Amino acid sequence: MRTIQSENITELVEELCIKSNCELPGDIYRFLTTGVPKEKSLLGREILYTLVKNADIARQGRDPICQDTGMTVVFVTMGQNVHVEGAFIEDAINEGVRRGYEKGYLRKSVVKDPLNRINTKDNTPAVIHYEMVPGDQFHIIVAPKGFGSENMSRLKMLKPSQGVQGIKDFVIQTVSEAGANPCPPIIVGVGIGGTMEKSALLGKKALLRPVGQINENTQLAELEAELLESINALGIGPAGFGGTTTAMSVHILTYATHIAGLPVSVNIGCHVTRHAEGEL
Repeated sequence: MRTIQSENITELVEELCIKSNCELPGDIYRFLTTGVPKEKSLLGREILYTLVKNADIARQGRDPICQDTGMTVVFVTMGQNVHVEGAFIEDAINEGVRRGYEKGYLRKSVVKDPLNRINTKDNTPAVIHYEMVPGDQFHIIVAPKGFGSENMSRLKMLKPSQGVQGIKDFVIQTVSEAGANPCPPIIVGVGIGGTMEKSALLGKKALLRPVGQINENTQLAELEAELLESINALGIGPAGFGGTTTAMSVHILTYATHIAGLPVSVNIGCHVTRHAEGEL
């Protein structure tokens, strides 16, 4: 049994909250820098260049990449042989969020109740997802999610008879209707299978796969490539001003499902799709 102190979890989450909001992930940064000459629209190229410049300024000055510093989503991968000593793990994570958003001068965007809309003033509580695995590892990903992109995400319970074509149609329709709202170029996370809530979680997790990393499943890799081509043919372009770079990548995750169901979720990530990870 391996013991981890709750204070160490808090400190790690604090660090990752600031890092994820101020440092554009390397895979996205590389895409934006190499994508400038590939964009066919002159205005689109200028926008991509501006996004790169913005990322450089944010990293160097330790400033937020975007004014919407998101609702904090935390993915915890925890070995079954790990024991957390001290505060309750959820309290430790939320304390890290509280400290990180205060120390990093990050905008507090969370309201305590969706109906009464009173701001918690510290960006807590976080949305926390746990995955138990064998062994004694403890790994955390902090992925602040802005709602320009989150509001454009969709879920649909397709019929099995609608098949792959139904999935394609739904993904393309979702991105098309989103237009400029999610701040393209976007990453499109697609979750297929499971139940309604499992599909939604798959779509969110799919955003974490590095841009440019090919899906290990050949069938899914082909579907991702086809969807990416169709999405970029929509002409929405960088920031919605037209062009050939509407999406950076399409990432699909699947899970077993019921014989009568085909749940599909589309979770859209904006051009910063923030996340940072660490382990104890």
